[in-house]
Amino acid sequence: MQCSVYTTISKPGVSLSTVRDVVFFVLSELGSDAQVSVHLIGDTRMKSLNKKYRGKDKTTDVLSFAMGDGERWFGEILDLGDVFVSIPQIRRQAREFGVSFKHELVRMLVHGILHTMGYDHLRPKDAKVMMPLQGKLVEQVIDKKMV
Repeated sequence: MQCSVYTTISKPGVSLSTVRDVVFFVLSELGSDAQVSVHLIGDTRMKSLNKKYRGKDKTTDVLSFAMGDGERWFGEILDLGDVFVSIPQIRRQAREFGVSFKHELVRMLVHGILHTMGYDHLRPKDAKVMMPLQGKLVEQVIDKKMV
């Protein structure tokens, strides 16, 4: 497993090693030895990405860009893709939902990782698979006091 964490903001509110630990835990729980990149960004960059790739001219909490269909070359680590998290949006949502910043960050990080692994929630039958799995993983991270 590999995880690269990048930040373009000065105070992300969580250590990059903590983000890596959460990613490693989630990948391990899902039986994956893949790699993923996480980008902790601000609203301006998130709004730009959301407009470019989803046609929505506003910020959002998390965007995932999966690398593809999961093929890999012999001996190569599978690259799941990139997860972009808007730290200011996570702070707003934490206040709105009455949870800690770190809890909301974990929720959105898990959400993004699941998307890179092919999970989706657009159709009700898919949401019935993804959302309980997301909830279970978030609770396990919180229970283990990883954040």
